[in-house]
Amino acid sequence: MDDRFNTIAGWALAGGIAALGLSIVSGMVFHAERPEKMGYAIEGVEEAGEGGGAAVAPIAVRLAAADVAKGADVFKQCTACHTINSGGASGIGPNLYATVGKPHGHVAGFAYSDALKGVPGTWTFDALDAWLTSPRKYAPGTKMTFAGIANPQDRANVIAYLNSQGSNLPLPAAPAAGEEPAADNAAEANVADTGNVSNEATPAEGTPAKDPQAAVQAEKKGH
Repeated sequence: MDDRFNTIAGWALAGGIAALGLSIVSGMVFHAERPEKMGYAIEGVEEAGEGGGAAVAPIAVRLAAADVAKGADVFKQCTACHTINSGGASGIGPNLYATVGKPHGHVAGFAYSDALKGVPGTWTFDALDAWLTSPRKYAPGTKMTFAGIANPQDRANVIAYLNSQGSNLPLPAAPAAGEEPAADNAAEANVADTGNVSNEATPAEGTPAKDPQAAVQAEKKGH
């Protein structure tokens, strides 16, 4: 009886050890890790390095490094709804030729949503960056179902491509690396100017400056 019990206990212990080993091995093989590049954009899911990582550079900085050819490649996902050639017909979305700098809802005859038409301003570079990040956040209630482009540089590349198609507006100037604000530069200029000022005291307002010869004559009369 004891031998049988020991045998059963031994098999149970061996089974537990085997299960633990399989659990460890499967955890090593099938570890849950975020993919390096998302297969497609999902609204609300940020690219690795966004949000919790480094802050997104301003659009002016990203446009300075933008690649129009790469933007044209990313834009291919937009061609299901949009044309971008001059005089092109609107489809599900409006024709996008010469869009940069134009007012929201500028294409005549296209049925824009009231949500987008209600957004003030024009399609500036910053506005396009916000729109491409999340159309539904930029214009809540928009009919556009596109989730957005998660990668900040991909957005800049697309905007550069859009700008090259009939708009050709000058890109915003990107601040130079380490460039200080204008106020700081002015302050430094003021400090530099003080280095050229003589240490000799100047006469107070309303007090005539001393004439060396008059001072000598006055001294002789005093004696």
